[in-house]
Amino acid sequence: MLTLINTNTMVPPIAPIGLDYVAGALKTAGFDVDVVDLCLSNNPDKTLKKYFSSHSPKLVGLSFRNTDDCFWPSAKWYVPDLVKTVKKIRALTDSPIVIGGVGFSLFAQRIVEYTGADFGIHGDGEQAMVSLYKELRHFKHYDKVEGLIWRSNGKYRSNKPAWPDMLFLSTDRDAIDNKTYYKKGGQCGLETKRGCNRLCLYCADPMAKGPALRLRNPVDVADEVQSLINQGVEVLHICDSEFNIPSRHAYDVCREFVSRSFGDKIRWYTYMAVVPFDAELARLMKKAGCVGINFTGDSACLSMLKAYHKKHVEEDLASAISLCRENDIKVMIDLLFGGPGETAETVSQTIDFIKKANPDCAGAPLGIRIYPGTPIAELAVKEGRPEKNPNIRRKYSGPVDFFKPTFYISNDLGPQPVKLIKEMIAGDKRFFEPKEEVAPEDESMVPTDHNYSDNIQLVEAIEKGQRGAYWDILRKLRKRK
Repeated sequence: MLTLINTNTMVPPIAPIGLDYVAGALKTAGFDVDVVDLCLSNNPDKTLKKYFSSHSPKLVGLSFRNTDDCFWPSAKWYVPDLVKTVKKIRALTDSPIVIGGVGFSLFAQRIVEYTGADFGIHGDGEQAMVSLYKELRHFKHYDKVEGLIWRSNGKYRSNKPAWPDMLFLSTDRDAIDNKTYYKKGGQCGLETKRGCNRLCLYCADPMAKGPALRLRNPVDVADEVQSLINQGVEVLHICDSEFNIPSRHAYDVCREFVSRSFGDKIRWYTYMAVVPFDAELARLMKKAGCVGINFTGDSACLSMLKAYHKKHVEEDLASAISLCRENDIKVMIDLLFGGPGETAETVSQTIDFIKKANPDCAGAPLGIRIYPGTPIAELAVKEGRPEKNPNIRRKYSGPVDFFKPTFYISNDLGPQPVKLIKEMIAGDKRFFEPKEEVAPEDESMVPTDHNYSDNIQLVEAIEKGQRGAYWDILRKLRKRK
């Protein structure tokens, strides 16, 4: 028997779909699996003590979803909490501990070293956990387990990441309490693919999920949706990096949804690239049940789009917004302010465009989280000694370490970039504004940014019956203010 533990306790509670998939793979392989969900526990410490007082698993797997909140200036770092969780489990059991998850995969070996865990899995956990469990029980040939980080003769070894070409995920989705997550979190997620073959300046998805697209069979995706419907879930979020990359797969998934009349049974949201997106896909998505799209817009200024390695231009963004309007799909544009070369002029151009294009809302955060291995990390290092780089912001002392929340904010925006951006937004409630480093005393209880981490306003809105993507719920809260 082995035990899987959800360590993410952020609210609103987000269903650990990766844990659900891994548990499904282990059950399919014929293994007994327990799931201990600390997110749904009123007292995580007590829950752990009670469980391990009567269970001695062969292996304990920890799911670690987020290393930090990716927002400046909050810069919340969750790795120290993971260290505490590992220590607590160590005091309760002698079972070996393995850590996995999207957040973990960004810093796999660093986190294993930092926490003192026995193992880590970089990449997909489903088949890797099956292989690890088999090796633990028999020959302990750890070099055969894809994605495994482990110790040998006092040194850490890292096998190649677990990014199998063929993606097979359990469609049962019955290992976690999805009904409760839907009630308390307002939505449940699923994946239609993994991996990202784009090379955006800042994005770490290719390192966490793989640099190649690995597509699921649309029939399997629809079977999974039906399983969630059977559990009482009516609002879903597709968690792909970009749902429409490649567009043919998005078409195939939507056609399968339509064939099962899901458009009459569920509402769903998704992330999408601005291109490719046309009238036919917009109509099909709407018919399949899509009610909201979060586009990775980044900017409406050509020089910044080039800096971010984006494939769309201003006209494409305007077209995407228009198509959503025509099909009654709510539209959010995620922007990024502060990247390399950002100036007051480029910010003004983007904000003016958004006001004219009129999406339902637009995220306007300041600062780009720097992840090692991304082009922006390489650029930040090339600009000179990181500790002296005026474009780098952080809330920790000592040497610059991208393991900890570290952000890029163009120094060309001047000494008060938040004030600059807010003055340009001029109170337009369609924008989720950047947050001041020191919040004013009269700050409203309704947030002006869209940081979901421990967002009490979101929790209260969901308790009152709101459902959907968090940007859409926050948009409604601001609109009612």
